[in-house]
Amino acid sequence: MHSRREVRERVLQALYAYEVGHDTAEHVIDTVLRSALKDDREALRFATQLFLRTINYSEEADRLIADHVKNWDLTRIALIDRLLLRMAICELLAFEDIPPKVSINEAIELAKKYSTEKSGQFVNGVLDAVVLDLQRQGRLKKSGRGLIGMETLLQRLAEQQSSKS
Repeated sequence: MHSRREVRERVLQALYAYEVGHDTAEHVIDTVLRSALKDDREALRFATQLFLRTINYSEEADRLIADHVKNWDLTRIALIDRLLLRMAICELLAFEDIPPKVSINEAIELAKKYSTEKSGQFVNGVLDAVVLDLQRQGRLKKSGRGLIGMETLLQRLAEQQSSKS
């Protein structure tokens, strides 16, 4: 049984291979995900969904990232950080059962492990702004377990809006 963090690590590796190697998604799934997770059908299912959805959401994720990294060209962001941000934004938008706090925390921990010394803080700052923006736009749709921690997010959004008034 693989933990969700282990699965996310594999997905990060797959996204990196896809981005750098320019292979097909199917080839990356076979060589990176299926070979590592073949003994855990549920983990492989989640990894495949997260990988494919992250690819599908990458343009939208890049727009959201660009909106929240003023004075930075997207290509100047470390590739690992960009991939982690895309993956977390995909979870925010396409996985109703994953709480936003979990997506953010997982991205931060993976950034600390696989990227630069300041990547954890950078990823946290960008995702924090993105999640508030998505909630403000009514695009953060969560249900079931995905609702865990949403009251804190709604409270922060209300405080932010009242401070602007």
